[in-house]
Amino acid sequence: MPTASFPQWFSVQTLAALSLPLAAIAAVALDRLLGEPRRWHPLHGFGALANAVERAFNVAAGSRAASRQMLDRQQTQHIGRVAGRLRGLLAWSLLVLSPTALAWWLSPAGLPGWAMDVVVLYLALGARSLDEHASRVASDLASADLPAARRHVGWMVSRQTAHLDAAGVAAACVESTLENGNDAVFGALFWFALLGGPGALLFRLANTLDAMWGYRNPRFVDFGWTAARADDLLNFLPARLTAFSYALCGRTRSAWRCWRGQAPAWKSANAGAVMAAGAGSLGIALGGAAVYHGRREQRPELGEGRPATGDDIALALTLLRRCLLLWLAIMLCWGLARA
Repeated sequence: MPTASFPQWFSVQTLAALSLPLAAIAAVALDRLLGEPRRWHPLHGFGALANAVERAFNVAAGSRAASRQMLDRQQTQHIGRVAGRLRGLLAWSLLVLSPTALAWWLSPAGLPGWAMDVVVLYLALGARSLDEHASRVASDLASADLPAARRHVGWMVSRQTAHLDAAGVAAACVESTLENGNDAVFGALFWFALLGGPGALLFRLANTLDAMWGYRNPRFVDFGWTAARADDLLNFLPARLTAFSYALCGRTRSAWRCWRGQAPAWKSANAGAVMAAGAGSLGIALGGAAVYHGRREQRPELGEGRPATGDDIALALTLLRRCLLLWLAIMLCWGLARA
């Protein structure tokens, strides 16, 4: 009798085709089991390094007082804007492109390279952390502890939360959960599927710098321009795929209608698509007035239906889990199709 051979599907080619989806599944499982490292997370060190680089590269406006006296105001503003953007571009490249290129160059072949991809994606994901933060707010609201709910939702959002009522806290938490579904989960998965571990690293570092530098205040309006624009570019496709996933895994017609009709009015096209589709998928109303840095902003309405409640936080997390399973299933099917 001839020696039994492995089934045709179990081959080196099959394993190679499945290496990326299996790495994604392993990284998601690690994130679910372990969560973010409580200590020594690489992003903590990266944040400290980014602050040091910003202090070195982002020259304060006051240091250019002499040049302002010699040049007319319009010319000075133009030169300052260009110089600020160039310094921001250099700092961003140093902090994002250099580590990404190094990770690509050092990435080993075979099993060590696969394990490295798993670890990088695990560190780039924040699904469990997002779940824990949102669930804490939901628990506070369920126990009618509004001060704790305000405090905990303040860890998730940039708006002022001290005077929010229960509905306002719930809406803020759901908005953050939906938006961070893209920033903390699906964006990293998209770039991992495209470029492997270096892609996930590129996205996470760029997204972190946008959160630190992407503000339109005097300090960052020019220096943070590259960080903000790069994050917009890297999120363009992931945000729309996330919105599409929300629509598929919830109230599809409502999500599609809100996405098409409401997202263009939001200040960020990427965030608008994600939150409008998510709100429509859940059948709730989000957006509206919010206070940022002492100023009340009247934001566009998102979604349709009743106001958000504490129960909708759990529904938003369930929507994210469904979408995550969908993404992993698609990646696995794609790998099998390539085998």
